[in-house]
Order: sequence, then C-alpha cells, then structure tokens
Amino acid sequence: MKIILANPRGFCAGVNMAIDTVQELIDLVGPPLWVYHEIVHNKHVVDRFERQGVTFVDSIDEVPSNQTVIFSAHGISPAVRERAKQRDLRMIDATCPLVTKVHVEARRYAKQGCKILLIGHAGHDEVEGTFGEAPDAITIVESPEDVYASDFSADDQMVYLTQTTLSVDDANIIIEAIKDKYPHCTAPPKEDICYATTNRQYAVRALAGAADLTLVVGSTNSSNSVRLTEISQTDGTPAKLLDDKTELRDEWFDGVETLLVTAGASAPEDLVQDILQTLVDKFGGKVEESTLVDENVKFALPVSLRVIKSQAAGA
Repeated sequence: MKIILANPRGFCAGVNMAIDTVQELIDLVGPPLWVYHEIVHNKHVVDRFERQGVTFVDSIDEVPSNQTVIFSAHGISPAVRERAKQRDLRMIDATCPLVTKVHVEARRYAKQGCKILLIGHAGHDEVEGTFGEAPDAITIVESPEDVYASDFSADDQMVYLTQTTLSVDDANIIIEAIKDKYPHCTAPPKEDICYATTNRQYAVRALAGAADLTLVVGSTNSSNSVRLTEISQTDGTPAKLLDDKTELRDEWFDGVETLLVTAGASAPEDLVQDILQTLVDKFGGKVEESTLVDENVKFALPVSLRVIKSQAAGA
C-alpha cells in the first residue's frame, strides 16, 4: 500500500505557541494550573497536561481565587477576562494572534456602528469569544439560509468576519449569499481564515484525488480536522477521522492501494507517526511525503509569560 503523507499537516504556529505556554508554566511555576477551555481541541494534548497537574475548566468560577489561569488558543470574551480580574487571577493569554485579529476587527467595526455577520459555528469556543466582543452588533450565520433569514436594511453599515478554522469552500458559499442579499456588506481588509487551515485544506484537495482513502488525525471537536475530512469526502475520496492508532480498523483498508494521511492543526505529530508505523507493519505500507507549501510561521509566547520567565531568570 502506498501512503501519501501530506505536508503541511499537524500543529500550526498558534497551537505550538499555546502548548508551549502551558508547558513553560508547568516547568516555571508548577501545578496547580488552570486552563479556561481546552488549550487546543485535541484529547491527547489535554490528557498529557492533566497528567502533569493541569485542570481544564469551562467556567472561570471553577478557578480558585489568586491562582493562575491560562486562556486557550481559541480566545475569550471581555466578560470572561473581567470575571477573572474580579477573582484576582493571574491571567496568561495564549489566544492565537490570528484569532485576536478577528477580535480587534469586531471591536473596531462595532465602534463604527456596523452590523457584523460572523460566519462560524455557534457554540464553538472561538466564535463564542468573538461574539462576546460585540454581542449587540454581531449576528452569527452558519449557512446561506441563516443569511437569507436575517433582516438588515440597505441603510445598515455591514461587514462580515469569519471563524479562522472554517472550510474555505463552506465560508465562500456563505459569503456569496451575503453578497447576494447584502451587496453593500463589506469584506474584512484581510482574509480571516488562518494560513494553516487554508494550507491543510489545499493539501487535501490537491492530494486526495490520487488516494482511495484519506485518514485525518485529529479529535472530533477540532473544527479544522472535521473540515479536512469533509473536503476529502466532498471531492470523492472516503475519509476517516481518528484520534490515534487504537481507532484504526483493518476493514477500512480492503481494496485500498493508495492512502492519504494528514492531520488537523491541533494533532501532535507523534500520533501521526504511530499510525504510519502501524500501517507499515500491518499492510507493508510505503510512505512518501508530499510537500505542497513550506510553513515557517512562528508566534512569540504571551508577554505575561515572558515577564514570569524574566523574573525567574533574575531570581
């Protein structure tokens, strides 16, 4: 069996920064530490940190007063930040800078009096955080039907923003509906869907046609991983989403001569390699890596963490 290993795949710069932030704090100050929501949407990453004494919470009120809380890569609303301040929590913000960009846009457009159509999945951590920046101005739209069901006038100043981890194709379908119903609606000055999401989707679209099956390594609550699976299926190649090698099933590979393997932006590379080794051992797979885009983006650690590191170094 030929195995095409897609590149780019796996961790993006925002995920690397968020994971490094938690690990640095474990090493510097040690547990107990609290993270508001999953630091990234991958169960193995979360499990590994829990074994090191990190507690993941869905409410700031679950964090004891005067303790350290880390905000996940998906971002938070101002209300969460204010509540953390009220509880005298030391806040370390590991929000991806590309998500922060969308938050800044939401605040700016709201101050200008714009109505904002936020393209994304209601209930997703990132969308909840962005919505919280300007709840009176933002309307979440998940489909063209949502757009056509909305009721704004030609006199309303309007702009659309997008969740960073959306399928480019799905977003474009909704954007076309927005342009159709609200031709006066403005686009953001720069694309909101992140480079890593776009690159991974591009790789799947370019490579899946040559494969009989696509394996996407990632968790079911990872939006970008789910999108990779959907893109392969939409383009005609069956796809399976799995967390790790324990979820592999022999029957998946009946008649499969060429397999595409990729990973969502929050999936650790060691899980990919474990799956590849299993496939090599069981099916005599021969791995060929196919690189379509070179990525060299890096994000700095949060300023608050760098201050702690500096203080520790000078102690």
